[in-house]
Amino acid sequence: MQHYALFGHPVAHSLSPRIHAMFAKQAGVAMEYTAIDAAPDAFADALSAFASNGGNGANVTLPHKAAALALCSDVSARARRCGAVNTLTRIDGDWRGDNTDGAGLVRDLTGREQHDLRERRALLLGAGGAAAGIAPALLDAGIRELVVVNRTPGRADALADALGMPGRVHSRYWNDLRNLGNFDLIVNATSAARSREGLNLPFALAYRNTLAVDLGYGEAAIDFLAWARSAHCADAIDGVGMLVEQAAESFEIWHGVRPQTEPVYATLRSELLHGATD
Repeated sequence: MQHYALFGHPVAHSLSPRIHAMFAKQAGVAMEYTAIDAAPDAFADALSAFASNGGNGANVTLPHKAAALALCSDVSARARRCGAVNTLTRIDGDWRGDNTDGAGLVRDLTGREQHDLRERRALLLGAGGAAAGIAPALLDAGIRELVVVNRTPGRADALADALGMPGRVHSRYWNDLRNLGNFDLIVNATSAARSREGLNLPFALAYRNTLAVDLGYGEAAIDFLAWARSAHCADAIDGVGMLVEQAAESFEIWHGVRPQTEPVYATLRSELLHGATD
């Protein structure tokens, strides 16, 4: 029996244990995958205890993705580029970090949803670990321009600087949103729903061809998706597909097998639709 976990705070809402259980059944892998709620000041100790008890690997979600990077003895090129880790693998007593968020998002949008991201003008709301995890992949997918906006301007500036593409990546203040024009792609990577902060986005950001994407799902995505529909966006997508695809990337890193994602996605989508998911 192999032991894996998801670390976050909060984490009880996560679908990741269900997803990996379905992947393991497909692949015939004997594994346990649990959710571990660890506050920021307890994350390092919780991860160490997990490793001491035989943990083989872990996923990391809000708010620990940047902290996880610092705990790794080795990281992949894409994790280093993101400055954030969402996938940990225990190798010879040390953690190796990777980041599968961006690959999962792009695979969902371009594969399952059949959207062409090339030459799109994109707005990224948020500059934390979730935003950092997807920004490089969006740029690699061919978006023309990326504007990063965060309630704390310094974090938006830091992410834009870290991406290192001054001709394509820009940071702006939250108060500038009304003056930025419209975008072909708007991605919400904030935790506004969890913190009960309203986004209060101007409708002028969108037009009839805008693709709106929330990295959250369920109640966390309701407000943004409602805004997108009211703004007459061409499509409004939550983060379920991305979650499944990034989990598949993690599963392949751990087990060397790429699971089939469509049946898992269909199951989760049906459960969410009928309110049957925990």
